[in-house]
Amino acid sequence: MYHNPIMLSECIEGLNIRPDGVYVDLTFGGGGHSRAILDKLDETGRLIGFDQDEDAAGNLIEDPRFTLVSENFRYMKNFLRLHKAMPVDGILADLGISSHHIDEPDRGFATRFNGPLDMRMDRRQSLTAAKLVNTYSEEKLQQIFTLYGEITNARKLSSAIIEARVTPIETVDEFKTVIAPLVPRKIENKYLAQVFQAIRIEVNDELGALQSLLKQIPDVLTTGGRLVVISYHSLEDRLVKNFMKSGNFDGIIEKDFYGNLIVPLEPVTRKPLVASPAELVSNPRSRSAKLRVAEKI
Repeated sequence: MYHNPIMLSECIEGLNIRPDGVYVDLTFGGGGHSRAILDKLDETGRLIGFDQDEDAAGNLIEDPRFTLVSENFRYMKNFLRLHKAMPVDGILADLGISSHHIDEPDRGFATRFNGPLDMRMDRRQSLTAAKLVNTYSEEKLQQIFTLYGEITNARKLSSAIIEARVTPIETVDEFKTVIAPLVPRKIENKYLAQVFQAIRIEVNDELGALQSLLKQIPDVLTTGGRLVVISYHSLEDRLVKNFMKSGNFDGIIEKDFYGNLIVPLEPVTRKPLVASPAELVSNPRSRSAKLRVAEKI
């Protein structure tokens, strides 16, 4: 089951679609956003979709205007060149994890199901959550839990994992049993979600992929083209916000020799858009979503 596309109308409005334009959906998934984009294109328009998860191919849209690239969006520029689709008029990225991933026990993303400790979005890669948990050093584990999960007892958590993995930790339930003594009372679900988020971000190099993607945007977008990004946690949103504002990840606006601002993009939305009350009820996954829009100067 793929989730209903988050903030669909806001995404389409943000893209400001030209019927004869070229657009990119970097997180194809169930194809909800892609279908809405295609509805706005005439017969000369084009849409390139990206998704590294092999399951997404099962949702392929049979349309001559659509091309699906089964790769991580960090390779966007290379594949757009390959498909002679440069420059593009709009780019959409709905970051994070889909309901499809969470609802499939054998993918290992969810805390509520037992299954293999996997968490790979691209199952062709070798690093799994189990491999990470069983091989990373205590220092590296602590760093991941602190940076990507904002876990307050990251040192104790990492130490407990190191002590327990004399016997390999292979499943979600085995992992939860190991860390159970460290889980704070009354916030069990939140804590587990933060731990799983930290591991997932590391396994899939999510922040590295996002940074790599953002750096390519100024070369790929045509002047006046739009970038629309939905993020789900502060680490992603900070990178997107800073890049849209300044063209770098520190948010520091630089000037050239003549004092002109060196910024490739201009934010269209001053503050991030959030889901409507109605969408929050119908689609709980939207509660943490923040949508930002920028335009190529």
